[in-house]
Amino acid sequence: MARPKKEKELARSHHITLRLTETQYQTITDAANEAKLSRSDYIRQQLLKGKVIVTYDFRVDIPELQKLTSEYHNIGNNLNQIAKYFNTGGIHSQEIRQRINQCVSELFDLRKEVLKMAGDFHSNTKAYRKQKC
Repeated sequence: MARPKKEKELARSHHITLRLTETQYQTITDAANEAKLSRSDYIRQQLLKGKVIVTYDFRVDIPELQKLTSEYHNIGNNLNQIAKYFNTGGIHSQEIRQRINQCVSELFDLRKEVLKMAGDFHSNTKAYRKQKC
């Protein structure tokens, strides 16, 4: 079965030939790979849009941050249980108020830890490139 024909407006019927040195060719190939585009698409975007925008997506895999994330999750669950209790007509008591204050206090403590860790690991992250058109 033959491949269906593209509409005339979408078909690329014109060709441009360009001669490059080995260094120029490799530079364009590397840039296209970093942008996760074919070489033709990369060159086409460079010519028509002036540049290909590549953004950086930072991901940090640090056990301490994973532990803090887990603690945030647990505190969030506690707060959701408290909210559900009040929303279903639960009685306000001194014990409930203490639990709420404890959760809020833990959140502030964790926030301080995260800010401290962010300062410690600020320049120790690995960047991943992500293409943006």
